[in-house]
Amino acid sequence: MFLQGLERRGRTVSPVNPLPKLRVFDEVGHPCRRRYLVNERSEPFFYLGDTAWELFHRLTREEAEMYLRDRAAKGFTVIQAVALAELDGLNTPNPYGDMPLHKNDPAQPNEAYFKHVDWIIDRANVLGLYVGLLPTWGDKINKKWGVGPEIFTPENARVYGEFLGRRYRDRGIIWILGGDRPVENDVHLAIWRAMAAGIRAGDGGAHCITYHPMGGQSSSERLHAEDWLDFNMLQSGHSQRYAANYAMLERDYQRTPTKPCMDGEPCYEDHPVGFDPKNGWFDERDVRRAAYWALLAGAHGHTYGSHNIWQMYVPDKHAPVTAARRSWQESLNLPGAGQMQYAKSLMLRHNMLLRVPDQNLLASDAGEGASHTRAARAADGSYAYIYLPVPKPVRIRMEKLSKRTVQASWYDPRTGQLHPIGEFRNTGEAEFCPPTQDERDWLLLLEAV
Repeated sequence: MFLQGLERRGRTVSPVNPLPKLRVFDEVGHPCRRRYLVNERSEPFFYLGDTAWELFHRLTREEAEMYLRDRAAKGFTVIQAVALAELDGLNTPNPYGDMPLHKNDPAQPNEAYFKHVDWIIDRANVLGLYVGLLPTWGDKINKKWGVGPEIFTPENARVYGEFLGRRYRDRGIIWILGGDRPVENDVHLAIWRAMAAGIRAGDGGAHCITYHPMGGQSSSERLHAEDWLDFNMLQSGHSQRYAANYAMLERDYQRTPTKPCMDGEPCYEDHPVGFDPKNGWFDERDVRRAAYWALLAGAHGHTYGSHNIWQMYVPDKHAPVTAARRSWQESLNLPGAGQMQYAKSLMLRHNMLLRVPDQNLLASDAGEGASHTRAARAADGSYAYIYLPVPKPVRIRMEKLSKRTVQASWYDPRTGQLHPIGEFRNTGEAEFCPPTQDERDWLLLLEAV
């Protein structure tokens, strides 16, 4: 049995075969110190997330099982989900008729509701998936828009945080505070600080904590210096087709003290561009572009999202949010979701803990907008990645590679297939032309022989 039941005082028993704890990589003297996450065995952890915000709120256990199995099979490693959900999560019960809180009081959690959360987290962990757990959507602290209501104070935020921290201290969890809302005043900051302090008191510091901001922002803008914030998360969002998330990540990468950074909510597959169907819909090319731009700009991992899955949309059952047009079940097999595993495989092909962004690899113009070329390499020069969103010749400064002989290949982000080109010397410049001149994206892989 993967679900072991409940102890007294509301804390669940450790699941069978719990996942290893995660931490920020912190090897003194390493060129990429505090840039990545590793597990307790010091093995690199690649964060490949999926946004399933309404997972606990809208899905039955059978439906959750279907969803989690699919995501595990596609190579995802983190499922981002919200305890106090966005879509009227305080007033509309879960599929079993349970509300999350008694009297909308964070100090009075409903045991029946959290048993369902327990079940899903345990099942995710058994399938090898960590849960990026948001204690609440941000509208419960800073309504700004949406349903709310605002129910948190610093006092009850700490109580609620400690409840969650104690309950899930032995689970495969990454804490994500925030929930699409900014920190706009000292009260908001005091609430998030109190919740983080409660979580730390409850789980003994066993899990990493980050913060999910609103679109176009990063956690670093207000929270970078907070000692509880282990890594930064930005949301490049859904407002424009070619949002330059790499520029946002460049800023976070350069901040001190050094912290890992990532795009925790880029454009969703099958989401209307700019929230208006008249502008078209983001597709698999858009989500691939956002992923490779982010990773080669220094992100430790990346989050994918489907517009229909985050809201667990079922036609004739739910009101569609922002023109959702397919069921979540149908959307499981959108092409971009399956293609994210190839980005993960490529990043893990070599020592991920050595990857550093380096636009100086490019002797040709990187360009802007949809055709912007992004480059990264190993700190020791043992490999390099150059991502081309559209096919065009690219010139590379080969001296950036450490070995005299370099194997060059084209990597297909749609299939994960490698197309060898040949061997080159690591001197001067070399020009490479993608194998197709259509609208496909390609990644140039250079490996020291």
